[in-house]
Amino acid sequence: LWPWLLASSGLSALVQLVTLPFFPDSPSYLLIQKGNEEACRKAVRKLWGQGDHQAEIDDIMKEKAAMTSTKTLRVRELIKERSLRWQLYILMTVMTTLQLCGINAIYFYSFEVFHTAKFEEYLIPYVSLGVGLCECLSSILCTTLIDRFGRKVLLWGGYTLMCSVLALLTMTLSLQHQFFWMHYFSVVLIFLFVVFYGIGP
Repeated sequence: LWPWLLASSGLSALVQLVTLPFFPDSPSYLLIQKGNEEACRKAVRKLWGQGDHQAEIDDIMKEKAAMTSTKTLRVRELIKERSLRWQLYILMTVMTTLQLCGINAIYFYSFEVFHTAKFEEYLIPYVSLGVGLCECLSSILCTTLIDRFGRKVLLWGGYTLMCSVLALLTMTLSLQHQFFWMHYFSVVLIFLFVVFYGIGP
C-alpha cells in the first residue's frame, strides 16, 4: 500500500503538468515582466469577466513603478545594508528555529512511541498517517487564524506550546515504564505537538 501511496503524489503532478498550458498568464506578470498592457487587459477580462477593471490595472501599474524604483541587491549588498539588518536577523532566527524546533525528531521517533504504546503493528502506519493529516489540517486552520491574530502571536504561541509539549513528552517517556497509561499520554502529546507546529511556525 505504501508504494502506491507515495506514487499517488505523482498523479497530482501529472495533472498539473497537463493542465498548466491551459491556464492564463497572470495580469501582473504580463504587465510588469513582459510590459504588454493589451495582453494584461485580455488576461484581466478572462479572469474576472467583462467590465471596467481599470482600478486593478492601475494597482498593477503602481506596483510596476514601485519595483522599477527599488534597487535589486546582491547577497553581499544585502548583508552589508544596515537598514535591512534587523529584518535579516529576524528571518534567520525564524528559519533556524523552524529547522531546530523538533518536528523531525517527533516524526522520526513517533513509530517507536506508537510501538511502545502497544499499538498493533498493522495500525502504526495508519496512526503515523494520522499525525501527518493533523499537520495538514492545522496548517489549513492557520490560514484562517493568521488574519485574526497576526503572525507574531501565532509564532510566539506555537513555540511556547511546542516547548511545553516537548517538556511533557520528555517526562512521559521517562516515566513510561512506571505507569502503563504514560504510553497513551505520549501519543496524545505527539499529536498535540504536530497541531501546534502546524498552527504556529
